[in-house]
Amino acid sequence: MTSDKYQKGLNKLKELTVPTPENETGHMDIGAGFKDVAPDLERWVVEFAFGDVYDRPGLDNKQKVLTTISALVAQGTPQIGMHVVTGLNVGLSPKEIVGCIMHLIPYVGFPRALNALRVAQDVFAEQGVCVETA
Repeated sequence: MTSDKYQKGLNKLKELTVPTPENETGHMDIGAGFKDVAPDLERWVVEFAFGDVYDRPGLDNKQKVLTTISALVAQGTPQIGMHVVTGLNVGLSPKEIVGCIMHLIPYVGFPRALNALRVAQDVFAEQGVCVETA
């Protein structure tokens, strides 16, 4: 049985992803692979990150995902790619995602921005999208 909070988070996740027959949360890794060592992790991710944080008012989904990408670039974490896919799903253009990463260079440094651009470039290739450049 799922709680109302879990369902609220799951509903928010479905706004951000493209569910597949194999995975109702689409490309989003919500910790299901850790059930053997951290059985509560998936519930925490869904209820807290998506049911509480992502479902808060004040920002639209594009702004929330761009903020998430910014934080992940600053941390240099591997989840950047997953959230670049989410950004495309919610309507961010590749140009906006690249612009965000480029804007972060003075704050996070070239190495983190270069790594994030490589991840974004790989995601764009996988998704069949191009970045419009001037």
